[in-house]
Amino acid sequence: MRRLRAIVLLLCLALLGGCKAVVLDPSGDIAIQQRNALLGSVGLMLLVIIPVMALTVLFAWHYRQSNTSARYEPEWDHSTQLELVIWGFPLLIIIALGALTWMGTHLLDPYRPLDRIAAGKPLPASAKPIEVEVVALDWKWLFIYPQYGIATLNEAAAPVDQQIVFRITSSSVMNAFYIPAMAGMIYAMPGMETQLHGVLNKTGTFEGLSTNFSGDGFAGMHFRVASLSAADFDKWVAKVKADGGALDRNTYLELERPSQNVPPRTFGTVDTSLFKLAVNQCVEPGKMCLDEMMAIDAKGGLGLAGINNVMPLVYDKYARRGSGQMRAYVAALCQRSSTSETAAGTADLAHQIKAPVQLSPSQSAAE
Repeated sequence: MRRLRAIVLLLCLALLGGCKAVVLDPSGDIAIQQRNALLGSVGLMLLVIIPVMALTVLFAWHYRQSNTSARYEPEWDHSTQLELVIWGFPLLIIIALGALTWMGTHLLDPYRPLDRIAAGKPLPASAKPIEVEVVALDWKWLFIYPQYGIATLNEAAAPVDQQIVFRITSSSVMNAFYIPAMAGMIYAMPGMETQLHGVLNKTGTFEGLSTNFSGDGFAGMHFRVASLSAADFDKWVAKVKADGGALDRNTYLELERPSQNVPPRTFGTVDTSLFKLAVNQCVEPGKMCLDEMMAIDAKGGLGLAGINNVMPLVYDKYARRGSGQMRAYVAALCQRSSTSETAAGTADLAHQIKAPVQLSPSQSAAE
């Protein structure tokens, strides 16, 4: 029986040996600092947890029923020394945790540009970061490299020991962008742009994924990240360009449709305005961009003429995800004293409101 237990235990240990604790063994400086903050926080909490667990066992053993030599003090109710230990020690740990959290929150802010490549290795003043524009689609990841005029789907690459700036958005629902080996997680949200600064200090291929449930294809929403030397990264860029393929508005709208477990794909040329259009939800021709709409609203709006913009401004997630466009209507509810007055009012309103028409962004802004 003991031999069987030993064999089962060894098999379990063998299975655990196949696991890779990426979070505890990262390959980027930001992720390493986050790992250290995690270990520091756990260590501080264990300073309380371990003594409490040990004393629980000790007290249960010492004051067991069979130990007649243990002191019995039913009238005891207070000890100033114990109160100081019970309250003072945890209070010091909470203060230390608060200081650690405050420093980590500011120093590891994903929007904060890096000031070092690794411990003891400051960021060169002349170094330019690699810019990567990321769009979370259903259910895949699109990466645009505006500095190189290329794009990739479900795969990315970066030179080792060089700052990477991710600008992130989503085409429909909220997702979460996460490369455990490089940096922490940050959300991708439709109509908004988030940022993440990171660096990879080791060459290799690492996993990226979405960590926010977003529908049927969420389980397959993975991508791979290649950390390459500077020379190999230049070769990778040249290969993507040589392989051809163009990412324009029409191609983007096709990629935007829901699809699962899509294999990696590259594009040798890309429309450099595509990410801005994706953030403003106006990749589809004829739709007014969100920034244009906000600019009009900031000036007081278009008044009654703005009713004509209802159809071009349908930002419906079902339509954007390829399941058909829903119609939009403008309704007026009025209380009239008689049926004749209601009919007259309706006729008068009909003369004022024209039928909805499809307008380009420039035409909408002009009117």
